[in-house]
Amino acid sequence: MRFRPCIDIHNGQVKQIVGASLRDEGDSAQTNFASKKEADFYAGLYREDGLKGGHIIMLNHRDSKFYGETRRQALDALRAYPGGMQIGGGITAENAAAYLEEGASHVIVTSYVFRDGAFDRKHLDRLISAVGKEHIVLDLSCRRRGRDYYVVTDRWQKFTDLKLTVETLEELSESCDEFLIHGVDAEGRRSGMEEELVHMLGKWRGIPVTYAGGIGSLGDIERLSTLSGGGVDFTIGSALDLFGGDIPYDTVKKLLNYP
Repeated sequence: MRFRPCIDIHNGQVKQIVGASLRDEGDSAQTNFASKKEADFYAGLYREDGLKGGHIIMLNHRDSKFYGETRRQALDALRAYPGGMQIGGGITAENAAAYLEEGASHVIVTSYVFRDGAFDRKHLDRLISAVGKEHIVLDLSCRRRGRDYYVVTDRWQKFTDLKLTVETLEELSESCDEFLIHGVDAEGRRSGMEEELVHMLGKWRGIPVTYAGGIGSLGDIERLSTLSGGGVDFTIGSALDLFGGDIPYDTVKKLLNYP
């Protein structure tokens, strides 16, 4: 189990938001924290502390008036930590290689590999041809519908027909290097994880999985370890003191950065 740091960028600013509140219309989101520092500051900090495998997420749609500034900050962060971070947000087979050239270790993709709510194998194959599966992280962030979790796309606004199960992870693991999974309804709320989701992810013992969403205390990290059997990496956003929360970054990076 490893701590994976994050940099979320919305409207050209490093932020922590309530995930379920994100809307393309009006570029709106409920904001927990908006930083006065730019993204490259955080990337440089993670580099100095030897924290690899974190992610940069661009939260604006490419048609947004803020997209250019959001992307600039993301590229600056990649250049501040070459090979140290992954990037997601609007990734396609056409632009993925350019982000690797800018310093990303991996590209993170969801919406590109779905069409009209259905998984699009052809698009995933194109992405693999463009950059190789060893550079791909599939973002299977999900929301509950009934008793099950379904992958959501388009900045977590649209449900797909893909139910997230261990069997799903098994099938898709042949086409990527890692999974990133936000429990979207818990994201940014600091009120506890999606425990059933974490428990299910812990049953998977294949390629790495990183969970994000709802971690609000050091006790929650211990709970995640118990629920997952120590097999799931994790991200802390709004609850981390770097982003206005109470969990000490210095404590997490020292105790939980397992190789």
